[in-house]
Amino acid sequence: MKIVETRIEGLIVIEPVVHRDERGYFYESYNKSKLPERHQTYNWIQDNESKSTKGVLRGLHYQTGRYAQAKLVRAVVGDIYDVAIDLRRTSKTYGQWFGVRLNDQNKKQLLIPRGFAHGFVVLSETAVFSYKCDNFYNKDSEGGIIYNDSQLNIDWHIDESEFNISDKDKALPEFGEHKHF
Repeated sequence: MKIVETRIEGLIVIEPVVHRDERGYFYESYNKSKLPERHQTYNWIQDNESKSTKGVLRGLHYQTGRYAQAKLVRAVVGDIYDVAIDLRRTSKTYGQWFGVRLNDQNKKQLLIPRGFAHGFVVLSETAVFSYKCDNFYNKDSEGGIIYNDSQLNIDWHIDESEFNISDKDKALPEFGEHKHF
């Protein structure tokens, strides 16, 4: 397993070693002991999965307070563009975002610490997205940032005319209006 540090502290991309042969493939999708020591403290307590069609954009979501969540995310089927935004006020990279393609070919995963907003858009015809969380969801602690915030200027790698976004996500506030960590 290869760990790739991003320019945002704490946010890492995990590239597994995939063993392929005529039968298919095998890889470790998670092995706590192979993570850097600072990332071995996560206690994953909930797994979630979603299936979406091309253009579905989910996010940008986060949880605050004692319900803040770290996530380990990956695309099991299909191709997605995944984005995490640093919302930690004391961070040198506060307000910066990082994006990475996750798909069923590269098998990459993104480990997102607490204190980040997260979202993704489906680039393939369909995608199955899986994520581990280190805390339970709490409706009263949820927050979000509008996907097309002009300050963040996220490149979603797909034409906006193809977006399929929930009414709830279309109504999210701008970056400057969110709850800070």
